[in-house]
Amino acid sequence: PSASRDFFPCAKPKAAAFRPPRNPDGTPNMNGAWNPVTANGSQNIEDYPGDAFLNRQVTLIVDPPDGKVPYLPQYANKRQDNWDHYVDPIGTCYVTGVPRQVYAPRGIAIIQAPHVFAFVGEFAHQYRVIPTDNSPHIGDSIRLYMGDSRGHWEGNTLVVDTTNLTDRTWLSISGNFHSDALHVTERFTLVDANTILYETTLVDPKVFRQPWTMAMPLIRFEKGHEVWEEPCIESDHDLPDLTREHKIWLGLDPAK
Repeated sequence: PSASRDFFPCAKPKAAAFRPPRNPDGTPNMNGAWNPVTANGSQNIEDYPGDAFLNRQVTLIVDPPDGKVPYLPQYANKRQDNWDHYVDPIGTCYVTGVPRQVYAPRGIAIIQAPHVFAFVGEFAHQYRVIPTDNSPHIGDSIRLYMGDSRGHWEGNTLVVDTTNLTDRTWLSISGNFHSDALHVTERFTLVDANTILYETTLVDPKVFRQPWTMAMPLIRFEKGHEVWEEPCIESDHDLPDLTREHKIWLGLDPAK
């Protein structure tokens, strides 16, 4: 069974009973460096046995029960087409987008201040600064790779609402995708001093038949761990070779 599905129902009652440490403003203290326990969620978010390029992954999806992304029928083959013919946008140093920032490789740092909650990721200088002061979203005509995030507290849970996303990011290396109508709701709840229950629900009527939800634990790195900046250099010389080797492996002619 899915590790996320095992963790999710156990974590909910434990989080409800836990009394988290507090910041001076009274909000739960999640400051520190955190590691997503997803096996290889940035490569695949569904069940996958593994192959020469992608590692084994147990689905992160807890709803729907089959653990699969509920694409509309007309997009049933688009994820595979993305994988067969294109390279993940982060391969050219684009930021991951939301929610993938949380389960991208290596980890994230959480930095809290009054009315602000920030994520700093190791990959490609990416970060999100999330106001928690009830300020409104930006205008709908503006589209951003990381979207526009606004947070609020529901008891001990930080709820982050992200809109204004582009359609140019993927949800995994294997080609899972979305449109610019994607609306992401994330929930962060301390289960104990060293574990966060992370839940994210994705709504995109252009691409998905229904809303769907992933869940996973975020585990605190050992004391003293620091999230370092990992530069990603545009036009990296490895990219053409990566593209060529990928297509040769798939039996495609790279010249076409």
